[in-house]
Order: sequence, then structure tokens, then C-alpha cells
Amino acid sequence: MLLNRKSVELLAPAGTWDALVAGVESGADACYLGGKHFNMRMHEGDFNFDDEMLKKAIAYTHEHGVKLYITLNNLISDEEIPALREYLTYLNEIRPDAILVQDFAVLELIHEMGIKIPVHTSVMMNTHNEHAIEKLKEYGITRVVVGREMTLSELSLFRERTGIEVEYFMHGDMCISESGQCIHSGVVFGQSGNRGRCLKPCRWAYQLIDEQTGEVLDKDSDGAYKLALKDMCMYRHIPQLIQAGVFSFKIEGRMRPAPFIRRIVSTYRKAIDAYIADPTGWQPDEEGWKSLYENRARDFTTTFAFGSPDKKDIGFDGTREPRFFSDAVKEAGFQDEILKQERDIDKSNPDHRTLSVRVNTVGAACAVIDNGADIVYVGGETFRPNKPWSLKDFAEVIAYNKGRAKIIINTPRTTMRRECGELEQFFTALRQRELKADGIMVSNLGSLKLAKRLTDLPVQADVSFNLFNHLAAKFLKENGLTMGTASYELSFEQLREIVESSELPIEVVVHGSYESMICDHNIPGMSLPFFNELNNPEVLDRRYALLDKAGEKHSLRVDQFGRNHIYFAKDLCLYPYLAKFNGLGAYRIEAQDYAPEFAGMVTRIYRTALDNLAAGKEAFHADDLETLKKGPRELGLGTYRFRRSRNSI
Repeated sequence: MLLNRKSVELLAPAGTWDALVAGVESGADACYLGGKHFNMRMHEGDFNFDDEMLKKAIAYTHEHGVKLYITLNNLISDEEIPALREYLTYLNEIRPDAILVQDFAVLELIHEMGIKIPVHTSVMMNTHNEHAIEKLKEYGITRVVVGREMTLSELSLFRERTGIEVEYFMHGDMCISESGQCIHSGVVFGQSGNRGRCLKPCRWAYQLIDEQTGEVLDKDSDGAYKLALKDMCMYRHIPQLIQAGVFSFKIEGRMRPAPFIRRIVSTYRKAIDAYIADPTGWQPDEEGWKSLYENRARDFTTTFAFGSPDKKDIGFDGTREPRFFSDAVKEAGFQDEILKQERDIDKSNPDHRTLSVRVNTVGAACAVIDNGADIVYVGGETFRPNKPWSLKDFAEVIAYNKGRAKIIINTPRTTMRRECGELEQFFTALRQRELKADGIMVSNLGSLKLAKRLTDLPVQADVSFNLFNHLAAKFLKENGLTMGTASYELSFEQLREIVESSELPIEVVVHGSYESMICDHNIPGMSLPFFNELNNPEVLDRRYALLDKAGEKHSLRVDQFGRNHIYFAKDLCLYPYLAKFNGLGAYRIEAQDYAPEFAGMVTRIYRTALDNLAAGKEAFHADDLETLKKGPRELGLGTYRFRRSRNSI
């Protein structure tokens, strides 16, 4: 690859006009910014650009030979769709060089309205495999901001196989959770990180404890801020970025002041130009490094660029944290004043209401089948010390079932190169061994593409698709999916809009334990001096939890891929309110963290309640609610305590 000035793009953030000017004058090839609505930085009223300023910004950047990208990269709820149509019409008139998107609804509207603006996928779409790119190219996507968990070696192969233009974060604030897979702020505060309003629970103080005994395990650790990832800084690794095939070098920081932007952009501009002019003679300019380091907000890390992060990449002591957006709070119990006032979903019910259950073991699958589950989800991630699902396990469940329930094969939420390779082999084995499964559940566009290509089974969408509106449901239906699972971050009012408007059947989780974040970091390993899986692999099977300052205990589960799943302190329970939830494709129980006996008991209670509703009888029984309270965690309402997930208009 012969390099020239156009070989790479230096992409600068702008939250104000002064910051935009600073980026342009300092040598950015492109700038990105957001309007007053529909973007991932919605907290600060003085930031972002109104419609007239957007038009002015495009004119200004183009006069200086700089491209301008507009972020439209948050989840959209149904009440916001009319305003989104108006906004897209306006953007089509003023013609930015691209828009960055997360929600499938935007792709639907772009196609429907004939919008001619190039489209890039935001990092929030969590694009991390080549099969997803194949699907996105069908919608005219020209660039992807790849997931933060992708190493440069993986990225290089990814770029080579897909030919897609790649944008990669090179400097700034990083999330510890996988992009789009953190719902902690949305569920606890009604302010979703997927909608630009994150209150950053990852920056809280936590103790690492033994979940079963409560023993504090990290008394000798470096500090309490275990999820506080340091800021990305790839200044010393510009050659590796360029040679890996990264085209756009993205600086994060739309809330940063103009002098901060000017310093960073000019420093990177000089270093990139020096490498392009003389690659073999390049070395980091130490004056440039000193400027970045002495003016840093947090300390620096390279996160996943060269492999998995470790303890050196976490700001454990919290001393360099520039701002704490929130404090730990007790999660909501049955604070149901708003939910009780809500109008019931107005959609007809079938004679038999479908109950689905996700389980963790063969024993649990058999238990929920015996207690009336209509759909059983098996497979996908397994949390140690349970073993991953084998072909033999699937065959055993199918044989035991004898056609009583539908057996749906679940797949991992994250499918990097390893998982995609395993899925290809697994889907082929499903067909060759004639395992009589009834369908497949997928969590991203890549596994959807594989499932449709390698099997002839019905495919449905799991919660990782962040289904937030009826247009996203339409997108899924058009791509051959038979059912979609609603986002956990929807309020009842917002869920009602989707269920009443969608032609795609909508599944809703009504009970169970669920993850607030999914992390590709080894959280116990970064905090515990005795954690060494090579010397004592049993440390992987110990049950850990994070204890926050409000006294809430968040179970920590490690799957077979080494990913850490952080759970909410309370399990979701909608048992007292089932009569409001009409017209659902399925009522789902998340029993993946339940023992077989308890999973069967919960299934029986919900089966009885749904059957009573269908028969016009009382569904709620106080004794059954007391039984449900005997699970591993307290129960709560999650986001259904709020009127709505705070919007982005």
C-alpha cells in the first residue's frame, strides 16, 4: 500500500461552533457533530447544532475542503418517528457528507424516503463480523465504525475480507461495555445510553465479593473503580493503525472545548503526515506525546488494539475521573403507580398465549417443558461452572420434548471471528445430523446472515437487536425474521406503541434475571492478585458479584468465551400486570440463572396465569407472587416504573 495524504482520514469531533473551527483549522480531514436531536450526546443544552447551524457548518467545512458527518446514532422510539422524518428531509436538503446511524428504523426511512446521503454505521450498531457487513452493504452502507473490542489483527482480516471502509476510535473516552449492550442507565434512571443520555454507572465504585458468602475479595486491589476504563490513545501506534487498513482515525470528544480539540487534532495531524512522508523513518514525536499526556483528562490505554486489556487499563483509584454523572441508587422494586395508570395494550390475543423460557441446562429445559413452556431457548452463552451446550445436549432435549414445545436454538450475543466459525460448523451439523429443532434465535445481523444461508429454520431476533420502534420491527420482518424481542429499555407506553403497530410478532421478557452490561474484560482477573486461570482454572468457576455503594449486588457471570456478564441486582417481574400485556408474540422468562426446579416453578406460575387470562379468570394470586420472590434476587419493575425512556427530541 503506497501512502499519500488521502490514504487516511483524521476525523475530529465538534460539539460547538468554536470546536468545529478548531478542528478544521488544526488539520482535520473531516468533522462529525450532532443536531439538537437524535444523537448520542443529549445531556448538555449548550452543545450540538440547531438546523440553521448545521447548514452553516456544512458550508464552512466544504469551503475548507473538509467533510462533515452528522450523527443520527441513537435508538428512536415510535413517538419520535414523525420528527425523524422531518429531520431526514432537512438533512437531505443540506447534504452532509454522511450520517452515522444505529437504529434500523433510520435505514428503513432512508430507503422509503429516497434519501441520497451516504450512510455509516455507528459503533453503537456493534458491527463486529464480516457477515454483518454483507447484510449492511445491501442497504448501501459505505463505512462502519467497528466495535471497540476488535483487535487490529482482527480488523485487518475483517477489512481484507469485506472491502468496507473502516473507522476506528484512536483517542478519547471509551465504554467498558460492548457498544449497544449496556442498558444500566436506561433501566435504573430511564435515561438510556443507547439514546444519548448515559449516566455512566460504569464510573461508580464497586467492591468485588464472593456472591454466595458476601466476602470482600478485593481488599488489596488498586481501588474501587473497577469498570472505569482509561481513555484511548493510539498516538504512539499510528503505523499499526494505518497498516491494519484503518481509513478513518476517529477522535472522541464532542463535549470537549475548542482548545482541547485544537491541541489533539494538530498533534495527530503532524504525526500522521510525518508517517505518510517517511514511514520507515517514523518515530513518535515526543513533544507531541508530552502535549497529549500533560493535558489528558484520564490516563491512557490502547484497550483491545493489541489484545485483551488488563488492570493497567483501568483507572481504579478514580482520581483522574473528570466527572461523575450519577451515584449508585437502589433499583426499583414494585414502584408501579405509573404502570397501573397505563392503558392496556390494545391488540387481540390468540386463544392460547405463548410462553417462552430461556434455560441454561438440559435439566432446566426438561423442567420447563414439563411445566407448560411453549418455546424453550437452548444454547448460546453458558455461564461457568455449567458446560457449553453440545450436539448431544440438544439431541437429548429434543428427544425428551416429544413435540410438546418448540425447541429454539439460541446463539451467542457477540459473534466475532471465532464464534462465526463455530456457528458455521454448528449450523451445518444441525442440517447434517437432522436435529429436529424448530428455529434459531440470533443477536446480530451476522449470525442472522449465517442462519439464513446455512439452515432452512425460522429465525427470530433476541434483545441485542435493541428493538425500539415499529419501523425497526419492519426491517427485521423484511429480512426474514419471524419474531423480535423488545428492548428492556422501553417503558410500557413505548412498548404499547410497538406492539399495536408492528406486523412482526413482538416477544417481551416478563420475568427473570438480565444483564446490565456485557464486557470483554476479565473483571475478577483485573482486581484479584490470586486470579490466574493457568495455575488455578477453578477461579473461573467461582461466583463473583459487584457490590455498589447503594448496597446493590450485581451478579457477575463468565461465559465460555471469557466475556463477563454483569446482572442487575433485581430480577424483572411483571406477574402482577400480565393483563396489560395483550397481543404479544410470546411472554418470555429469562431462567438462564435459575436452577432447574425453580425454573420449572416459575414456568408453572406464568403458565397458569396466562391460561387464566385466556379463560377470562383472575390471573394474579398473591401466594404465587410470594413463591416468585424466593428466587436468587429480589424482584422489581425495571424500566416500567417510568412513563417513557427519556426521548431525544
